[in-house]
Amino acid sequence: MPIRSPWSCVLWDVDGTLVDASEGILRRLDTTLTHFGGRPPTRSELSYWIGPPMYDSFQRNAGMTPEQATEATTFYRTLALGDGYATGAKLYPGVEDLMRELHHAGVPQATASSKPEIQVASLMDHFGLDRYLSAVVGATPDEKTLSRKADIIAESLRRLNDAGVDTSRPVLIGDRHHDVEGGIERGVPVIFVTWGFSWPHETEGAQAVVSDIQELRDLLLVKDDV
Repeated sequence: MPIRSPWSCVLWDVDGTLVDASEGILRRLDTTLTHFGGRPPTRSELSYWIGPPMYDSFQRNAGMTPEQATEATTFYRTLALGDGYATGAKLYPGVEDLMRELHHAGVPQATASSKPEIQVASLMDHFGLDRYLSAVVGATPDEKTLSRKADIIAESLRRLNDAGVDTSRPVLIGDRHHDVEGGIERGVPVIFVTWGFSWPHETEGAQAVVSDIQELRDLLLVKDDV
């Protein structure tokens, strides 16, 4: 039975959606905040940190000035480079299978992550997901020039369009409120996954909310009756 998608392309958030990188993030935050005289977050507080650009999170969560946040972000990224971007990271169950199914069904895919693009590319290569992607898109290294989710979504669609992809019916898969807000700003529907680091209220505004990979598959791929 032929399989198709109601969407012309799929955009993927990375942290909390495709990849659980919380082990490394918590370790690097502990080192960074201790270095700058702050209080490291507990694991239960990671939801405040994972998702938005780290530059913004240092200001919002640690009370840093923009200048301090720039310094802390540089320190944090240096730690990440030393660790290896994929160290301690793991894929959420079933996401690779779903990306493979979408690829075989002819559905173009791209990342749309607030994580620096060099890290996104490293993770996609490490897990072998780059073979399913028509574009790998993330934030600029400074997390300022390109970091807003709405702008990253626009960049993902631009690169897909340049690659000849039909971007008339995109959908974003994400796990945080800024994914939803960015999608709304760009007119892109968002399917919200709850296996990441979100709070219940963050789903507001999403087109749909799913709690497991099968529910997501049912929204991304349908079988045509023959």
